[in-house]
Amino acid sequence: MSRVSSTAEPPSSVDPPSSDGVALPALLREARARKRWSQWDLALELAVSQRHVSFVELGRSRPSRALLLRWLDLLGAPLVLRNQALLSAGYAPAYDDSPWAAGALREARRAASHLLQSHEPWPALLLDGRWDVLAANSGVAWLLDAIGSTVRPPPTDEAPTTAAPLNLLDLAMGDLGSAILNLDEAAASLLGQLRHEMATEPSLRPRVEALAALVPAQEDPVRFPPTLTTRYASRHGELSFLSMFTTFGAPHSVTLTSLRIELMFPADEFTRSVVGRP
Repeated sequence: MSRVSSTAEPPSSVDPPSSDGVALPALLREARARKRWSQWDLALELAVSQRHVSFVELGRSRPSRALLLRWLDLLGAPLVLRNQALLSAGYAPAYDDSPWAAGALREARRAASHLLQSHEPWPALLLDGRWDVLAANSGVAWLLDAIGSTVRPPPTDEAPTTAAPLNLLDLAMGDLGSAILNLDEAAASLLGQLRHEMATEPSLRPRVEALAALVPAQEDPVRFPPTLTTRYASRHGELSFLSMFTTFGAPHSVTLTSLRIELMFPADEFTRSVVGRP
């Protein structure tokens, strides 16, 4: 088998750590491990030698900016990690990291607000990567009131609130969780998702560990249901909801990649008949 020719630059000194203390070699090794590719697999896709991939992952060579961007794209690295890798290699970030309140994201806020309001009277909320609630519609306020919670979510409008964020995971371990009749099932399902998300949002770890401590080990059911239905005890009776998550398509913004809207739908006729009732 002929060897793939290398387009590598000459070896350079070990890359300094990025702004969060993680060096480029470690970022690239971890990204490749998540993809479950060998160095040879990656070298073939990049049309460089396996030796060059090894040198970069050891910090003995620095890739060009173009090669690094293609490298990270092939591995499907999240945008936040791509920016970290570029900074660590001494290059400017490629992806916008404006906060949700920034003018550049005004149209995205309008779109999110429209979707939240259009989903009423069913509950819907906008979450960031830390599971902070950035906005919620009147259906969420109704559900919290129905279960006896005094918590009030941020409103559904285009102006981001400056108040301390309400975190959905904290709520799940507090007022909301105390009203969930199948909390063990719901929390176990959520934990699987959160453990995956910790790879790109390390700040989740304390809350994930706290939630895990509350969930007893569960045996796998003989057959899983088509989707998780969360059941709540309320003053109206038992309410059942299933959820759908929606995200922004093809975002080139670090902030937008972390956002998702949870749309809650009634899972039975009783819930459908009482949602929105005083």
